[in-house]
Formats: sequence, C-alpha cells, structure tokens
Amino acid sequence: MTRRRLAAAAAIALPAAALVLATAITFAREPGLRLVGVALLAVALTVGWRGLLRTGAARVAHLAAAAVALAAAAALLPWGEPLLLAADVLILLALAGAVAAADAAFRVRAPLPPAARPRRPALVWNPRSGDGAAGRHRLAEEASARGIAAIELRPGDDLRRIVLDALDGGADAVAAAGGDGTQAIVAEIAAERGVPFACVPAGTRNHFALDLGVDRDDVVGALDAFVDGGERRVDLPLVNGRTFVNNVSLGVYADAVARREYRGAKLRTLLATLSDGRRTAIGWTSPHGRRRRGRVAVLVSNNRYRLGMVGGGTRPRIDEGLLGITLLGPPSAIGGRVRFPRRAWRQWSARTFEVRASGPVPAGIDGESVLLDPPLRFSVRPRALHVRVARGHPGASPSAAIPDRVPDLVRALARMAAGRQDPPTPVAAGGASARSSVPA
Repeated sequence: MTRRRLAAAAAIALPAAALVLATAITFAREPGLRLVGVALLAVALTVGWRGLLRTGAARVAHLAAAAVALAAAAALLPWGEPLLLAADVLILLALAGAVAAADAAFRVRAPLPPAARPRRPALVWNPRSGDGAAGRHRLAEEASARGIAAIELRPGDDLRRIVLDALDGGADAVAAAGGDGTQAIVAEIAAERGVPFACVPAGTRNHFALDLGVDRDDVVGALDAFVDGGERRVDLPLVNGRTFVNNVSLGVYADAVARREYRGAKLRTLLATLSDGRRTAIGWTSPHGRRRRGRVAVLVSNNRYRLGMVGGGTRPRIDEGLLGITLLGPPSAIGGRVRFPRRAWRQWSARTFEVRASGPVPAGIDGESVLLDPPLRFSVRPRALHVRVARGHPGASPSAAIPDRVPDLVRALARMAAGRQDPPTPVAAGGASARSSVPA
C-alpha cells in the first residue's frame, strides 16, 4: 500500500473512529450533560467573539458571560474519570490527525515545462531575513558554486536599484532570498524586464514560496531552479500601482500595526483596535454592484485563499488572473442579515477591486505597514512572472489538488484509499478552485 493510499485511509478512518469513541463515551456518562457541555462551549465562543467587537460595559458583560459559559463547560468534563478524559483527548488527536493525513494524501508534484538554464543568473540575498537563514545555510557560497552571482543586501541599500544594476550589467535571471516584501520588489522588476525569477525561502514565513511549490525546508535546493529548474507563470497583483505577491490587509490588523503602541503590546493593541470606534471606515462594491460601507477586516490576495480545514491558509492557484477578496466582520457590517448561525466572512474573486475611504487607509502589504491614499485600486497582471522552480520541489501549492467541496473531498479520499484513483493532479483553471462564496 502506497503512502498516499495510507494517508487517504487514515483521513477517513480517524474521523470515523473519533465519532464512534465520542458516541460511546457520551452514552457511558450522562449523555445529556455532555451535550450541554458542547452547547455551553458554543455559547462561550459566540458570546466571547461578540464581546471583542464591543466596547465599554457591553464588552465587559459579554466577556463575563462567555467566561461563565466556558467555566460551566469545563466543569462538565470528566476530570475525576481519567479514562473518559483520555478518550476526549484521543478524539481531538484523531481529528487533528485526519486533517494532516488528508493534506498529505492530496500533496502533488506538478510536471513543469523544461526551461533553458540562464547564463548569468544573480541572487539578491538579505542576511537579516528569517533570523539569518541565508547566512546559516551559507547561501552566498552555495550560489557561487552553482554559477550564480550572489549580491548581499546591506542596511540602507536601495533594493530596486541593486536589481536593476545587476540586470543592466548582464544578468539574465534574478532570484530573491528574503521576506515576501523583498520577493515582491524583485519579482516586479523581473516581470518588467521579462527575465526568469526564482524564490529562495529565506524569510520568516515564506508564504509566496509555499504557494509557488517551493520546498520551504530546502533553502539551498531552491537555488537549483537556475540549474535544472522547470518554469511556471504566475500572476502579479497591484494596489495603487504597487506590486504585492501575497496579500494586502485592511481593517483591524492593519490599523493595529500602524499604531505606535503595537510593538510593545501586540495582543492588547489588537483587541483595542477590534472594538475601537477610531478604526478606519471603508467602502467597497459587492459582486452584485451594491455599495457597502463599514468597519470590517478586508484581505485582498493574489488569487483566492482556501479557508477550510484541509489546505487552509494556502492558495490552490496563483495563475488564474484573479484577486481573492475576503471580508471579515459581523454579518450586518458586510452586507448580510443578522441570522444565527451565520458566517462572519464573505469571499469572492474578481479581476479588479476598489476600496473607498475619507482619508489615508492603514494597510499591511505583504506584512509591511503602510498608509495608502484612497481610493485603493486593486488589479492583477495575469501570468506576468516567469518563475523557475527546482526539479526536486513540488512546483504546486499544497492545496492545488484538494477539491473545494467537502463531499468531493471525501469521495476522492475514498477512491484513493481503495486504490481506484490515480494520484491527484492540480485543478484546472476555471475548475473547482475558481468557485467562491459570494456575498449579497
């Protein structure tokens, strides 16, 4: 049995085992009390979230009620019965294991078209990114061994000027080793000049590398993109003419980061911003042409992020020529009727998007805090960037082959576990990954 079939079988068997175990222990000890405990936990989460969105006495009252409900739910746990408590822990571990197994079952390696090896590639590397990842991996020496000119970025250097000088000096491909802000600048220049680009995951989170299909644990191996790498073409989005590779955040997070006190008290500042009336009110137009306005969190991304449990936080594709737009906030603030239960987010895709405001808007562009003058105009340059990816790396996002709909996901896992399905392949443009949840 292959690893993929084992992973698929585990993704199906673990939730089933958790359900059986949960049913058994529910009827082993006061079923009514356990159901009450689950209900109290749901009440605690709902009331607590609503409390964070309020200020003053209303906030205190909501959080106090949430604390009481949470304490009551905890009191119903079988603390005095180790076997039942261990069973509860096993259920949680089984569910977490099922998600990990499903992720593993759908991992793919994309066949990338071959590409000619550059004659004079250059690497710009930031020794301060990722807690010094480039230095720890002796990236400059490894690049030189592969015939890649390594250019160290020093404090005060103009990154744009350095890259342009390298290309003017004869470089015919350029790679960036640093955070996503560095990747965006180098990628923009590579697209403008029409030269190949490579992403070396030497930053802190390396989200762009992940969705490009670069192995984030193989920093040195990413250099082989300019040795025997294949090529893929991906989109480059812009906000008010500035390129970004991952996302632009507006609202709570961006407002909090823009405040001076954020560096010294991150959580406190985030919570204060969440309920602060000083948050920037912004306006936008829904997919149905309705003008909306409110204080919500907005994430505009380079193609759409997956929000589900399996593959969550990644983008199945970054070559569909679309922006991903996600709004987070109370349903009434983002154009929905207040009903319970109701998702606190809306998500859709578009080629352009515009945000209106009465003054400068705090924004986080690939994690960097900036102020943008309204209106904020988002657009995308489809497949503008020629990316080289090392042959030993996946070449596709971890969620590239994961079906969007849960029933499709379960059916695919069942077929894999039974050996009746070929290894999954990345979804085609306009297929499942293009579907979205569209608000009114």
